[in-house]
Amino acid sequence: MRSRTSILGIVASIALLGSVVPAMAAPSGRATLTGNVPSWAKSANFKAAANQSDSIGFRVYLGWNNPSAVESLAKSVSDPRSASYGHYLTPQQFRQQFAPSQVQVNAVQSWLKSQGFTLDYTPLNNHYVAAEGTVAQAASAFGTTFGTYRVAGTTLRSPSSDISMPSSLAGFVSGVVGLDESAALVHPDIAAEPGAPPSAAFVNAPPCSHYWAEKTTNDLTVTMNNPPGYTLPLPMAPCGYTPSQIRGVYGVSTSGLQGNGQTVAIIDAYASPTIQQDLDQWSQNRGLASTRITQVVAPGTMKRPENRRQDPQGWYGEETLDVQAVHGMAPAASIVYVGAPNNYQDLDAALNHVVDRHLASIVTNSYGFPTEFLPFGFIKPYEDTILQGAVEGIGIYFSSGDNSDESLSVGYVTADWPASSPYVTAVGGTSLGVAQDNGRAIETGWGTYTSSLNPGTGAWSTPSWLYGAGGGVSRLFAEPSYQSGVVPSGVFMAQGRTGRALPDIAAFGDPNTGYLIGQTQTFPDGTVKYSEFRIGGTSLSSPIMAGIMALADQAKGSPHGFANPVFYAHAAAFYDVRHMSGAVVRVNYVNSVDASNGLQYRLRTFDQGLSLKSTAGWDDITGLGTPTSSFIGALSH
Repeated sequence: MRSRTSILGIVASIALLGSVVPAMAAPSGRATLTGNVPSWAKSANFKAAANQSDSIGFRVYLGWNNPSAVESLAKSVSDPRSASYGHYLTPQQFRQQFAPSQVQVNAVQSWLKSQGFTLDYTPLNNHYVAAEGTVAQAASAFGTTFGTYRVAGTTLRSPSSDISMPSSLAGFVSGVVGLDESAALVHPDIAAEPGAPPSAAFVNAPPCSHYWAEKTTNDLTVTMNNPPGYTLPLPMAPCGYTPSQIRGVYGVSTSGLQGNGQTVAIIDAYASPTIQQDLDQWSQNRGLASTRITQVVAPGTMKRPENRRQDPQGWYGEETLDVQAVHGMAPAASIVYVGAPNNYQDLDAALNHVVDRHLASIVTNSYGFPTEFLPFGFIKPYEDTILQGAVEGIGIYFSSGDNSDESLSVGYVTADWPASSPYVTAVGGTSLGVAQDNGRAIETGWGTYTSSLNPGTGAWSTPSWLYGAGGGVSRLFAEPSYQSGVVPSGVFMAQGRTGRALPDIAAFGDPNTGYLIGQTQTFPDGTVKYSEFRIGGTSLSSPIMAGIMALADQAKGSPHGFANPVFYAHAAAFYDVRHMSGAVVRVNYVNSVDASNGLQYRLRTFDQGLSLKSTAGWDDITGLGTPTSSFIGALSH
């Protein structure tokens, strides 16, 4: 019999719950907060002592009052079998019942000020107190030392030992986020072509197909032998699918629904300065009315200093994709873009701002950590915010990741977090062929090996792993009740554990059968101009599903909120994505923009994952599957 435990029970089972425990080593009147030092901050990775004068920004998170009641309410309002289903709380009601008291907040603020820190911001739900100061002040206040450590190819700062604080505060503090730099490991789940970052110009090279197999390798003049395992001719990669094609495949084009009256929030780091004008031009080219994006920055984040090098341009393609994917599926829905001013710490504050102000009933997040091995003091506050969202009827969607089971990126098999949270909807990715009539020609799991053609000999190189949709079984969270009896036992056997399995659902994400977006790009000659190109990743899958859920909310006349229990109760409304062997050939410009330096030819396979497999029924690449024409109707009852 599989264990189905709450978040609190799971955390307790791994000795993390109650991260505040008195320690004999702590000075009198103080308590040690365990679970706030990352696993990578160990002597083997130590580089040097941290600079004492460096600036440091952090948030002291306060836990919810009666946390078991919060989780119980999140379950009942999300379960269609419950009498409380759909009876969501307003933010004001949530604060009144569960938010930390002002007395508790004042106590934390008073202590931080006494230690010399500058206070930045406390949200309306009193979830945290943001402050900043120096490393020396933090070391003194939290009773620890700070070092720098080599991890994942970069050097990050962290406390070198457990932190402590006055015992009078410790009982209601759930964690301190920002003392360590674990947040630097977050990445957008966008699968750009290697060597062509979104900040620089990228142009699709011809020939490419406007629909599945419109063009094949017969349209090429280059010498090409049969690649091992495949027979020529092979389809040429699509140029990039358009909204009308995707709405057709997923059965929403005839619904008449446009997302009227719905609001979708998109959370990313930074904000592309041309995001609105790019959406306007892209919409005009698609025959769609554009929409004015509401752009928001969570209060208190802009003031926080950053010591690390930032890469805003690297996120511009992600932001553009998210906005145009949502708008393409739900052209009449409002879009709130919430940009964190950095990608190292403030994404958690951005999500809290959306939830605490109820800026939208659907939130899509196209980023994640390539592991669950993060400090508990980092995970627990984020999970608290996610639970508040569920209680308020907000559906929170996360991409499942683009590195399959992560074994080749972190050295072991793991699911990505926050996609592994049992109170978010994890969205996996597929490879999709759209027929000329906008029907589904093929759809299978996304997992890609790549081979290069030698034009002189016509021979293909030995295939190598490239990318694929993430999934797997959580090491942290137990199997939620809505998955009981759905996830095959073979999935748990293959991963060597039971637990929350992901993804829950899927949409197309393979960049070789990706989405056509438009973005202002910088070309090698210095020209800056609008251009359109194909892109993908589970960064595409999540906003596509968010847009479709805006249509489902419109049809229902009310939010679905945290929809996993509803999804699993209507498995027949999903297309059961199964394994299909296949591949496309794509042409790339060597210099990414034109043929002046020649062409490259790549064979890109389908559904060739690592340990993750597409199977009949639920699987760990596509979950329940992708929407069908019965999807919105099934969810509306």
